[in-house]
Amino acid sequence: MSEVVIVIGDRLGKGQNVAKGIEAAGGKAIVIDGFGADMKLGDVMKAENADLGISFCGSGGAGAITAQSKYGYPAHYGMRSIEEGITAIQEGKKVLGFGFMDVEELGKRITEAFLKVRG
Repeated sequence: MSEVVIVIGDRLGKGQNVAKGIEAAGGKAIVIDGFGADMKLGDVMKAENADLGISFCGSGGAGAITAQSKYGYPAHYGMRSIEEGITAIQEGKKVLGFGFMDVEELGKRITEAFLKVRG
């Protein structure tokens, strides 16, 4: 089975802590560099043939909505907790939009949830 690939787009150019969690759970993290990275999420997911995308901004929606609108990725946004993200994965979402939460635990638990759902 192939490695899970997760792209991270953070409005403030962060995401390195989430990436550490993804890698700790056995996934491959791709962090988009620079401010406004959340708006490039769908483009990078498509280019990298990613399994999941995680967008971070104040509202938790802009990058996720853009990826959904442009590429048709099923998205859930406006999330404020890791548990909401896990539920979204269980519902088949491919793009997760959070408020600012650059924490390692988020990356680890999201990756573990995806691997469990994928089987």
